[in-house]
Amino acid sequence: MIEANTRAFRAATLALCLGSAMIFANLHVVQSLLPTFAQQFQLTELEASWSLTITILTLGLSLLVYGPLSDAIGRKPIMVVTMAGAVLTTLALSQVESYTSLLVLRGLQGLFLGGLPAIAIAYMGDEFTRKAVVLAVGVYISANSLGGVTGRMVGGFVGEHFGWAAAFGAMGVLSAVLLAVFVWLLPKSQNFHPKPLHPLHIARDMGGHLRNPVLLVAFLIAGGNFMIFLNQYSYITFVLAAAPYHLSPHALGLLFLTYLSGTLAAALSGRVTQYFSAPVGMGLGIVLLMGGTLLTLIPHLYAIVWGFMVSSLGFFLTHSLASSWVSHHALQARASASSLYLVFYYMGASVGGFVLAPFWAWEGWLGIVVGSLLVYSLTLGCSVWLYRWQGRAESRKVWG
Repeated sequence: MIEANTRAFRAATLALCLGSAMIFANLHVVQSLLPTFAQQFQLTELEASWSLTITILTLGLSLLVYGPLSDAIGRKPIMVVTMAGAVLTTLALSQVESYTSLLVLRGLQGLFLGGLPAIAIAYMGDEFTRKAVVLAVGVYISANSLGGVTGRMVGGFVGEHFGWAAAFGAMGVLSAVLLAVFVWLLPKSQNFHPKPLHPLHIARDMGGHLRNPVLLVAFLIAGGNFMIFLNQYSYITFVLAAAPYHLSPHALGLLFLTYLSGTLAAALSGRVTQYFSAPVGMGLGIVLLMGGTLLTLIPHLYAIVWGFMVSSLGFFLTHSLASSWVSHHALQARASASSLYLVFYYMGASVGGFVLAPFWAWEGWLGIVVGSLLVYSLTLGCSVWLYRWQGRAESRKVWG
């Protein structure tokens, strides 16, 4: 087993972090280009957002396949093959001329992008000691957000100066380099033991998780929060690209630096549980999401940026605590419970554009804020339910 702070640990962790950054950079490269797509292809804001929505949708669905498949045939081969597929589709995107072709390839790309997120932590569990896993997972989650920031900035900068097609080309070249480094650095599996693929057992485990309200409520918190948080970024690009802000794609890409406050929150989430229970921490994060959303109503660029920084802090705090909650409270098949959590997480994001579209058509950004607060109120209620459940469970232990 790979021990923490050894050369093998550093190489494997760096490889997985670079791979994660590559995945999320490709996923989010289009987000600062949405106003450009709308203008280039004569699209509505919702239609332009499909270039992100369809990729998130297919990525989420693919998670149901790659985890069980990797249990049967191995971790690293699936990660390498799917990452190579993502590189090829990114390069192909730089050659398309119609929006329909762009959407088809983005959908295919999502299927490839799901390989590493579905398997990376399982690889760590196979190869790392328990202490090494705890250290590596925190760094790995931080790399997810850094990859998202990088993709949006590359898309914005290259898209502004060289066109949206060149943004895909640049991302494809960067991704190919990261893939080569990933293959070179990541050690081969030494402790992997294949297990027979039993679809009926997998379906039974998934059904059990969905019937467990303690897990289901955490899934709903994840899906509801990401539904709003990610799509707020999509809609705000149209606000900031128009009067009175007139931000360029490059400047819109810089907006996503606000994600870095979330990177900090994810790293510190473990300390929060030293002072509060996980449901209280989730509720605190959702209150921050609501407060950050309200800040964006102040018609000043600095207020909007601060609003998104506060929202990012709240979102990643809640996300980290909710994912840990699922891992701790799954009675069996923890890997499939975590996969199902991510399915809800990405499915929520994929439908968020459609959920918020009527609010946008009704009252623009003010409508987005109203719709966001409605959904956040529901997820806050879910965190209150978990708090009460935890209190009842602790009372039963005391009196039992």
